[in-house]
Amino acid sequence: MKTMIYLTVAAAASAFGGEGWVDLFNGKDLDGWTQRNGTATYEIKGDTLVGTTAEGSPNSFLCTDKKYGDFELTFEVKVDDALNSGVQIRSGTFGGPKGRVNGPQVEIEASGEKGAEAGYIYGEAIGGWMTPQIDLRPHKHFKDGDWNAYRVVANGPRIQVWINGEMISDLVDEKRFKSHPKGFIGLQVHSIGKGQGPFQVAWRKLKLKEL
Repeated sequence: MKTMIYLTVAAAASAFGGEGWVDLFNGKDLDGWTQRNGTATYEIKGDTLVGTTAEGSPNSFLCTDKKYGDFELTFEVKVDDALNSGVQIRSGTFGGPKGRVNGPQVEIEASGEKGAEAGYIYGEAIGGWMTPQIDLRPHKHFKDGDWNAYRVVANGPRIQVWINGEMISDLVDEKRFKSHPKGFIGLQVHSIGKGQGPFQVAWRKLKLKEL
């Protein structure tokens, strides 16, 4: 009950521009963002950022120019059922600004019939799942074909994730915090196989408060 009350208060503060909250997307253009790695397309449709796959492209990331350490992040996301996606946090690139995006990633994935791993933490280009295998239990809190509200709190080595008010992850990873204490936020459009797609993922109401 306390978790739900806190989520409601935080979401309300975010929605009404409460103290300390900033909009990561200005609703007009991609000022403050840089695309890295792949060639997927990102476009603005109303108040929404829409990413579309490009066949033959590696993973694509639309990344904030600003870096963040400890923060609370809220957003809404909708993804085609066949497309895997994610949001990078505290991430960087290997070998300079044009290098491989790497760091913790909050998973975005349709539930399907058997549930999936949405909301767990993946280590993009840093060894795979950060969430322990014993905790990677498929669930159906992600609503397929609809908007889903995410809340992410990164505070020191602890990363917590809620989807639609349900806590999914509560991970403490001292090793990864040491290697990735601060970095950009990145919106991923995953690579796809030959002859697949195009698929889309859309984000809106991207808001962040530094802690």
